[in-house]
Amino acid sequence: MTSRRSLPRSAAAVLGLSLTLTAVPAAADARPPAAPTAPTVSEQQVMPHLRALQRIADRNGGNRAHGTKGYAHSVSYVRSALDRAGFRTKLVPFTHDGATGYNLIADWPGGDPDHVLMTGAHLDSVKEGPGINDNGSGSVAVLAAALQVAESGLKPRRHLRFAWWGAEEQGLIGSADYVGKLSEADRRKIDVYLNFDQAGSKNTQQWFVVHDDEHGETEAQQAFEAWFAERDIPTFDIGVGGSDHESFGNAGIPSSGFSTGISDCIHEACDNLANVDPKTEKTSTDAIVGVLWKLAATAPRH
Repeated sequence: MTSRRSLPRSAAAVLGLSLTLTAVPAAADARPPAAPTAPTVSEQQVMPHLRALQRIADRNGGNRAHGTKGYAHSVSYVRSALDRAGFRTKLVPFTHDGATGYNLIADWPGGDPDHVLMTGAHLDSVKEGPGINDNGSGSVAVLAAALQVAESGLKPRRHLRFAWWGAEEQGLIGSADYVGKLSEADRRKIDVYLNFDQAGSKNTQQWFVVHDDEHGETEAQQAFEAWFAERDIPTFDIGVGGSDHESFGNAGIPSSGFSTGISDCIHEACDNLANVDPKTEKTSTDAIVGVLWKLAATAPRH
């Protein structure tokens, strides 16, 4: 935020095999279907979305901050892509610092509504710059993963929900507003929240995987660490705090996800397209897709 791939015999041998098979009870084949193989993305499936966010910032005073046209147009861009792909989307407004902000929520039809796998990222930037790595990179990685769900026609066991938060740079406002308005029953329906903040940092040497301090090593953390380990990519555990998953953790919702670390141009005008490494962005998106596929096909533990 993950399938594994017989020789001519004599007539007597074939007959013998046939007779043996007839003695096997039909129930022996009653196994759950294998999880579908997760697709991968290309840089060309991810980077155009980042270029679009850069153009939006360029046309709107150089940023995509809360309460600005730059943020409103960013939300509109992401929502249009999801609507075309078949998601059920809605804008959830809130007010902060005298301005209206918006969270974008997108649900993929199907899956158990009592067991939600939620994936998100904050979409807003600071007023000092376009926020292409912080956090256009995380937002676009989540968007590209969601579009892979649609393109693949994924039929998950868990219900898949995606979110893009507003006013997070003001102090995690959007995610806290969303979680705070959930009923206790709806909170319990969220099995895990996956968060991605700065997914395309240049000179990335390791991925920082979120460890849930309250719930311990969650199935999501294990899935991310396994995905990276299979590819010999180093990881480092970090606690829940400092990004959108903190709002979920404070509400007792298990969380994980990752970051590629703080870039040199954090919260500055130079946090533009040149501040993102396309290869890192692709790897992050593949990791999200791989873990989404694995968790979506996994029977809930409660």
